[in-house]
Formats: sequence, structure tokens, C-alpha cells
Amino acid sequence: MYEKSIELLNQAVADELTAVHQYMYFHFHCDDQGIELLSALFKRTAIEEMMHIERLADRILFLKGDVVMQAAQKVEPIQDVKAMLEWADKSEQSAIKMYNGFALECASHADSATKKLFEDLVMDEERHFGQFDSESDNVKRFGESYLAQQVMERSKASVAPQE
Repeated sequence: MYEKSIELLNQAVADELTAVHQYMYFHFHCDDQGIELLSALFKRTAIEEMMHIERLADRILFLKGDVVMQAAQKVEPIQDVKAMLEWADKSEQSAIKMYNGFALECASHADSATKKLFEDLVMDEERHFGQFDSESDNVKRFGESYLAQQVMERSKASVAPQE
């Protein structure tokens, strides 16, 4: 009865796993470059995507399905901040479109609980998109000085006397 919903939920798990892996990769590289603001944003987003996986898995198990823990894609070795933000923008836009479609498909199969879960995920993904889009705008408007300022703030903090 819920086979299609379970299939869609597992597709969402695969997409979320890809996002978790990619955002953690971005977090590590931003942290290494001293870009703490973006590093923290990528880490926080990865954690939120992990929470999405948990919600999706709970629903799959409730529907008596099995959770397939396989990422949809491998991590892309992107180390340029602008390219990271472009990837994040595209990924979040893709997730929004996909989850809206999944919600409609679940509605057509009379599975309103899974429909609502996908609608809730759309709201989170729209927020993520807004955050990444704002950061992209800042990098475009202020250029490398925006990123350099983050690195300088980290350097100041690391040489400040300990109290």
C-alpha cells in the first residue's frame, strides 16, 4: 500500500546523505581556510540534513519499509568557496523542487502524513537556500574582502591573549 511512499522516502534519504557528506566536506575546507562563518553554516546545515534523514527513516520504518543508507552521489572535491556556494544553491533548489513533487505524489496515493513530512522538508530547504543565497550575494557584492575579513577575525582571535 505504501510502496511508492517508501521509494520516495528512500530517494530523499539518498539525497540528504549526499548533502550531509558534501556539506561536511565544505565545512572541513572552509575551516582549514579560516573562513569560520561559512564553515559553521555548512556544519550546521549538515547536522540539519542529518535530522532530516532521521525523520525520513522514522517514517520509512513506520510504513514497514527498510531504510537504504546509500548516498545518491559521491562528494565533489570543491574547495573554492564561490563554487561551494553555487553547489549549495543548486542542491537546495533541487531538493525544494523534488520534495514538492514528492508531496504531490504522496497526496495522490492518499498518504497525507508523508506528504506533510515532505512539505515540512521544503520549508527547511527553502531556509537553507536563503542562507546560502545570502552568502553568495555577500561574496559577489564584497568580493574576496568578505572572505578575507573572516580569516582575519580568526587570526585575531588565535593571537589574542588568554584571560
